Amino acid sequence: METLGIDIGGSGIKGAVVDLHTGSLMTDRHRLKTPKQSTPEALAESVAMLTRHFSWQGVVGVGFPGIVCGGGLILSAANLSQAWIGHDARAEFERVTALPFEITNDADAAGIAEMRFGAGADVGGAVLLLTLGTGIGSALFVDGKLIPNTELGHLELNGEAAERYASVRVKAKNKLSWRAWARRLDQYLERVHFYLSPELIILGGGVSRYHEKFIPLLEVGCPVIPAQLRNTAGIVGAALAASDLHDPLTN
Repeated sequence: METLGIDIGGSGIKGAVVDLHTGSLMTDRHRLKTPKQSTPEALAESVAMLTRHFSWQGVVGVGFPGIVCGGGLILSAANLSQAWIGHDARAEFERVTALPFEITNDADAAGIAEMRFGAGADVGGAVLLLTLGTGIGSALFVDGKLIPNTELGHLELNGEAAERYASVRVKAKNKLSWRAWARRLDQYLERVHFYLSPELIILGGGVSRYHEKFIPLLEVGCPVIPAQLRNTAGIVGAALAASDLHDPLTN
C-alpha cells in the first residue's frame, strides 16, 4: 500500500510516494521552494503542483508547520503567512486538487515515522523528537502514543522563543560554529529535559546528517540520538498519518 506524503516547511515543500509497510520512498523526493508570500492560496497551488508531478489520484498526507486541530484547522503558523491562522488547510488543498487530504503537524508527522520505522521504534516511556531547521518542531510520545501539537520550540529561553535562539536558521544567520551552536542547543535540551524527563531525545531535520559534529558536544541528562529517517521523516510520517486516519482498517 502506498500514499503520497508532503512535508511543508518554511523554506521548502517536499513530497514523495511512500511504501506504508516499509517506510521507504517509492519515488524520488520532489522539492519546491516555499512561496515567499506563503498564503493559503499560494501554498495550495504548490501542493497541487506536487500532486500533478506524481500524477497522484489517492489520499494525500500533509505535514504542516503549525498547530493543527479538527483534521485541518490551523491555529498557528510561526514561519508561514499569518493568514493561515483560523484557516482550514484540508478544505483549501481539497478545493484546489479535488483529492482527499489529511493534515498533521509537521513535527508530529516526523515523530510518527521515527517511532514506527526509525530511532524510536520499540522504545517505551517518554520519547521526544525535535526537528531542527527553520524553527524547532517537537513531537512527544508516551509509550508510543502521540501527544499532538506540543510546539516546544516556542518555550521561552533567554527572553525569547527557543527556536529564535537555537534553531539551524539561527546557526546559519549568526555564522555559529558547531561548538557554539551546540552550547545553545544544549541549553534548550536541558530545559525540555527538566520539564519532561524523557527517556530518549531524537534529533531530526536535515542537520541530523551532520550529527557527529554536534551531538557528542551535548551534555543533556538523557540519551540523545539522531533520527534515522533524516529529512524524509516528515514525508513518511505525513503519509502514515493520512493512511491511519483515512482508512485505519487497512493498517
